[in-house]
Amino acid sequence: MFVYPSWVALTKKYSMELKHHWSAKGLGKSLNEQILAIVNLRPEESQRTWLMLAFYTTTSIGLRWTEDSTVALFLGKYGANWLPLIYLASAVMGTLLVFFYSRLQRVFRLRYVIAGIAPCMFLPLLVLRLGLEIPTLAVATVFLLRLWVDAFYVLNDLNTSIAANHIFNIREIKRAYPIISSGLLVADIFSGFSLPLLLIFVGLKNIIIPVSAIFIVAGALMLLYLSHEHRSSFPEQQVKSAVEALSARPQLSGKLRRYSIALFAFFGLLQIINILIDFQYLTQIETTLSGQEIASFLGVFSGVTGICELLTQLFVSSRVLERFGVFFTTGTLPASIAILLPLSIISLGLLPIMQGQTFFWSLVILKFLDELLRYTFVISGSPLLFQPIPEKFRSNVQILSGGIAEAWGTGIAGALILITLWLGASRIPLAQNWVLVVETTIVALLCLGLLWILRSLYVDLLVLSAGRGKLTGADVDVRTFKQAVVKALKEPGTESDKRSCIDLIAQIDPQGAAEVLAPLLTKLPSTLQISCLEAMLNAGATKTYLPQVNSLLKGTQTEIDPEVFALLLRYIWLAEDNPNLSKLEQFLDEEEHPIIRATAAALLLRQGTTQQKVAGTRTLKAMLTSSSERERVDAVRALSSGVYLLSVRLLIPNLLEDKSLRVRRAMLEMIAATRLEDYYPALCRGLYHKSTRAYAMRAIIKLDNEALPLVLDLATNPHKPEIVRMYAWRTIGEIPTWEAMDTLWKNLETSKGKNRSRILRSLLKRCEKEEIFSKVGKSYQTQVEKLIDEEIIFLCEIYAAYRDLETQGETYANYLEYKTREFVTDYLSSRKVVAICQLLQRALLDLEVDIKERLLLMLKLLYSQDKIQAAAVNVLSESPKNLGRGLEILEHTITLANKSLLLVILDKREPQHKLQALIEAKICKYEQMVVSDRIRHLLTLETLLSDWCLACCFHFASAARIRIATDQIIKNLRHPTSFVREAAIAYLNVASRRVLIELLPQLQKDPHPLIAAQIKELSQKYL
Repeated sequence: MFVYPSWVALTKKYSMELKHHWSAKGLGKSLNEQILAIVNLRPEESQRTWLMLAFYTTTSIGLRWTEDSTVALFLGKYGANWLPLIYLASAVMGTLLVFFYSRLQRVFRLRYVIAGIAPCMFLPLLVLRLGLEIPTLAVATVFLLRLWVDAFYVLNDLNTSIAANHIFNIREIKRAYPIISSGLLVADIFSGFSLPLLLIFVGLKNIIIPVSAIFIVAGALMLLYLSHEHRSSFPEQQVKSAVEALSARPQLSGKLRRYSIALFAFFGLLQIINILIDFQYLTQIETTLSGQEIASFLGVFSGVTGICELLTQLFVSSRVLERFGVFFTTGTLPASIAILLPLSIISLGLLPIMQGQTFFWSLVILKFLDELLRYTFVISGSPLLFQPIPEKFRSNVQILSGGIAEAWGTGIAGALILITLWLGASRIPLAQNWVLVVETTIVALLCLGLLWILRSLYVDLLVLSAGRGKLTGADVDVRTFKQAVVKALKEPGTESDKRSCIDLIAQIDPQGAAEVLAPLLTKLPSTLQISCLEAMLNAGATKTYLPQVNSLLKGTQTEIDPEVFALLLRYIWLAEDNPNLSKLEQFLDEEEHPIIRATAAALLLRQGTTQQKVAGTRTLKAMLTSSSERERVDAVRALSSGVYLLSVRLLIPNLLEDKSLRVRRAMLEMIAATRLEDYYPALCRGLYHKSTRAYAMRAIIKLDNEALPLVLDLATNPHKPEIVRMYAWRTIGEIPTWEAMDTLWKNLETSKGKNRSRILRSLLKRCEKEEIFSKVGKSYQTQVEKLIDEEIIFLCEIYAAYRDLETQGETYANYLEYKTREFVTDYLSSRKVVAICQLLQRALLDLEVDIKERLLLMLKLLYSQDKIQAAAVNVLSESPKNLGRGLEILEHTITLANKSLLLVILDKREPQHKLQALIEAKICKYEQMVVSDRIRHLLTLETLLSDWCLACCFHFASAARIRIATDQIIKNLRHPTSFVREAAIAYLNVASRRVLIELLPQLQKDPHPLIAAQIKELSQKYL
């Protein structure tokens, strides 16, 4: 088709050169990207993560040296029997310090508090270290050193967790916090293996000063720099006075309060497990080892444990968190303790080599397992448990659960140990205390139960924090709601608010609305009386409320609004069994208000004698042909409730073309009310115009299935305007019949692109109205899952096309310009090709956004609407924090087999990363294509592409001289969208002017101004 004879050879030569270019550029990643991929980290998170890791590692090294030296000093002075007292005293001190820490955050800015807390906590250690030199104070100083180090650990971990929760969002924490928390593991390794050397060179008493001091101060300086560089991540709340800070307390209620209490108890129980195992472990250490061997054993044990923890943290934790979620990951610790603690003691006791040392090695193994899981899985997942809590409460709850709960857990564990030892002092040896083993197992089981409670509240709180809850009829106590409506209508308030109350109760309980509204009729203004009477009439006029309605007629007619009076007439004469119709004839006088006259005439047509019907017909005909718009409108509205004579029906065609918009709107309502089949097409035409669209929709909905075929033809006709098709589908969704619902489901499977999105929205609105979310049949559920798979497969095509254009576009453009320079001098340039290539890439990304929205719409059909709606709003947000929250909601809501792929797709990642994930999941196979082949392949998917993306393909093909099949061109010359036809014509102008000249006479018939102008210009050029 192209005019250049060497084009095929050129393309083949380019393909060979491109393969060489691809192999040179490759799919390989930079060294930095490879490292980040190994540790499951993203480039945009790396700087923050490495800075936090450096701070935490440095501080933890100094703190670890301090702890091991104080433990050795304590065991040397007191022995393991005094450990329970340490636990109790540590609980008191920890509670006081954490409380003080929480108040500091209300007095000073948060970023200053987190940077300054470590140096402030270290200052007392300097004083206590000097106290070791005074013999009379040495014993007390060792006790205080042990207490202060324990409290220091609690505050340091809490401080790190709070800082991370502000710097990272909920999804980033899953990847970043395992690496950050590995700083403690690196510290274990470094400090563990270096401590024996330090003991040789500086001695046990000189570890704290100056060695630990240098590292703790260095870590504080790093955190100060980090908080300064990322100060936008920390809230700059107004600094309060100390008195105001102490009096300010966050108020929790409902699910948030239950969740916070459960969190407090959960972390308290985790700490009890830690203390019980630690006590039994140190008891065995003291029994088996002595003197400086204890410090050396602790150091080596910490080093070995640290290596295992570090490997787990770097390569396992984040992946387990992303794959299995926070609750499975966190639950591994209590589950392992509950199962393995008694099992290991029993099994090791069966080995002859372990006789006499069963408890020792069992507790060493359990201590190893406890630290491994606690400082990898638990510490990595714990910040995630606080993310559902709104930001204004989060820091306080985190301080309570992460600080005070652990302190209380330490105290409770200490008291539990003391009681156990006291009760069994004479019967149970401390070295083999089975009671403590049983107690530890029971606490672990309780911990698992609390974790189940937390899981049940987690997603609900995420939805609550997203602020996207939605009220439905199922959430309303109708009786209480009626009482609230009565109160709202009686008390002072704006008229719009009261009207909203009336509309809402009419929607939630249409049959019971009259019971509430009828007694209030005489107490409301006329505008609200109209709304009340209309609601009562829609529910059906009954004799029950005739006394309240008649009470409005006690005054003279002039005191009542004419529209209210007309509604009263209608209600009374419809409610009574044998109404006195002769009284209505007095309202046919021309001096009466038009709405009253028309209502009376319509009622006579409906129930009157032959003579009365003639009088009513004469009155309505006069009003329908009147020059007064008001009379025509009122007459048409009255026709909706009458039995019509042929002489009245003959006026309908003229009324449908009436110059008055109000008359035309009233006619649409009248056609539906009277089921005039001959004029149903007029209702469809009403969807074309914004001024009549809402009235046409309401009219069609009233017809139920009668107008369904007409609306369906309109919705499925690709040559109709997009907005008309959209409202046609929306109208079908509003029709309250199962046939309409079935029509939507049948067309959902065969539809593509935007049409599928329209059907999904209509289905969702129907399901929302009838409150049948998450209750679709199994066959429909299978259908939706199949559609989700189809969308994912199509995304593979989008990502593959984007990748080929991204990696080859500029190279292709430069190559094309170079090879065609000898015979193309005025049209082709690399800049133009690259610009159109980028335009096509953006169109592909826009198409991806459409598919994301469609996937979220499908998920709403399968799962709770509130949860998916909250997730959708956050996922489609530009805020990384909102995106993380939305993905977390989806992770804990959806149960599809391809859930992990959906989360990758909905995340903000580069298309090549998403393509790689789809390839690894074996959803598709990616084979690189030359740009020309890729464009031709995209055009075979034209029914799935958006109109703009399809047009961009043609524009790129024309600029890049890509050969396209003739049948594809001809098909798109008849495309319903004008700019796609314009792009196809522009392509023909470049690719085959001979064919274009032949088609120009036919193309001149195109009605669109854009095409007409294009054809006119081409005709002047070629004809």
